Amino acid sequence: MTGPRSRACRVWLWTGLLALAPAAVLGAPDRPAAELVVEHARVWTVDALRPEVQAFAVSGGRIIAVGSDREIDLWRGPTTRYLDAGGRRVMPGFNDAHVHFSDGGEALAAVQLNDATSSAEFVRRIAEYARRIPPGQWIRHGNWDETKWTPAVLPTRELIDAVTPDNPVAIDRYDGHLVLLNSKALALAGITAATPDPPGGVIVRDAHGAPTGALKDAAQALVERVIPAPTPAERRAALERAFREAASLGVTSVQDMANPPLDYGDLAALAQLVDEGRTTARVYLAPLISGVDDQAKLGVRRAFGGPWLRIGAVKGYADGSLGSATAYFFEPFVDQPENRGLLSDAMQPLARMRAYLARADETGLQVCIHAIGDAAISTVLDLYGEVVAAGGPRDRRWRIEHAQHMAARDFERFAALGVIASVQPYHAIDDGRWAEARIGHDRAARTYAFRSFRDHGVRLAFGTDWPVAPLDPMATLYAATTRATLDGRHPEGWFPEQKLSIQEAIEAYTLGSAYAEFQEHEKGSITPGKLADFVLLSEDALAVPAADLRRVRVLRTFVGGVEVYRDARVH
Repeated sequence: MTGPRSRACRVWLWTGLLALAPAAVLGAPDRPAAELVVEHARVWTVDALRPEVQAFAVSGGRIIAVGSDREIDLWRGPTTRYLDAGGRRVMPGFNDAHVHFSDGGEALAAVQLNDATSSAEFVRRIAEYARRIPPGQWIRHGNWDETKWTPAVLPTRELIDAVTPDNPVAIDRYDGHLVLLNSKALALAGITAATPDPPGGVIVRDAHGAPTGALKDAAQALVERVIPAPTPAERRAALERAFREAASLGVTSVQDMANPPLDYGDLAALAQLVDEGRTTARVYLAPLISGVDDQAKLGVRRAFGGPWLRIGAVKGYADGSLGSATAYFFEPFVDQPENRGLLSDAMQPLARMRAYLARADETGLQVCIHAIGDAAISTVLDLYGEVVAAGGPRDRRWRIEHAQHMAARDFERFAALGVIASVQPYHAIDDGRWAEARIGHDRAARTYAFRSFRDHGVRLAFGTDWPVAPLDPMATLYAATTRATLDGRHPEGWFPEQKLSIQEAIEAYTLGSAYAEFQEHEKGSITPGKLADFVLLSEDALAVPAADLRRVRVLRTFVGGVEVYRDARVH
């Protein structure tokens, strides 16, 4: 993958050699001047060898020196750009280890339902949106959350049919594991009372057996096959919106986890944007594991590509979600004693997933499996263990995405197998409003168990699951360090023993996420030789009270030493 920004790779050799020399020597007149110098800063490097400095120098898109203002001033030349941080906090750019990037871009332009606090407001917003779009156009996304309504009951097609007579509707619950259809969409999908539930999915039905319009997990495929795929222009527009949003929040790298159905359109659109030099964040794309042969046949291996776009990972699903009552548990849900969740269709039979994993392993691909319930996590660890036993130990860095509800015995297995916990702290303060009513206190005590993971030596990588949760890293840092639920009922923290310090949380969001994509030698810290991806903050995130982290803003975002975002209030 080539493009205008690939020139950064060509200077790697000399910048790496320069970085090894003492700053005083590098101040000699015959050394090249830096392209950018950042001084008068409070730089949190996330580098254990030198965690805090005042300044650093950049050339060729990479950090070439760190140190005091006096040391780094030696790098200035007649053409050097200069950033006076004014004593503000500078730190590495955030690396979101789990997003749905184009979905997030699409959702920014779609009907907004997540903060609707009643079914009436939910319907009003859909009606207003339907009036603005052409007849026949699908109404998608939405990210609604019925737990914010009173009563908290799943919506049905009858609720929205009257306000959407001319448009098919397939709007997502915010967790992405349940979609609500209106009657027009049900008809287009051919879903009737006689339609059987597919493996790994549920068609929610009323007392008479008729579909209510709600489809859970694998049942969503019944409607996905009739929804038109986005055009290349629509896909590009969505990605451009997503890049702008990421830049405004200081997100300089994303790890894009595919959703069903299998589709490589995003890869093509991203490659085009890279060629045009229009990307402002680095992307690691993980297509669905059902297409493992596509990369394997090409000989693609983990983290294959260039600094702006990489592939070499595959994403799979073991179960559903807690909110949709499809996460797979050993014991039934407290509020649904007949239900303990669903294994995904890719896990039925287990031999199917076992074959996918074996194929990925023999070709050197990284594996990222979504698993939320304790039984799903345990089953994935069993399968990973079988692969390790068959193929022998090596640096696989296989991951479990979400890893929300742990069985007590599985922390040690996580560590022993070297599995990465790719977690999303914001979910803890969101689900914490209602999770105990669904799974009880004992299981909730091992939910979003960030401290327990660290204490067992498990690597953490932080992300958001955007658009399921906000892309804003400050909301994630707030969640990890306070665990204060969104309803205000746990101001000291929901299971506060699982909190992390701000330093630990930042590390998981930068160097931890870089490790999770085999890029810890390229990014994740402000270290000589690494890519110059960094942010300037409005306040010192390491010094403000954790409860105030949400007010901290990103003032400026740099990727490869180039400014890609500046707050309008910064002159």
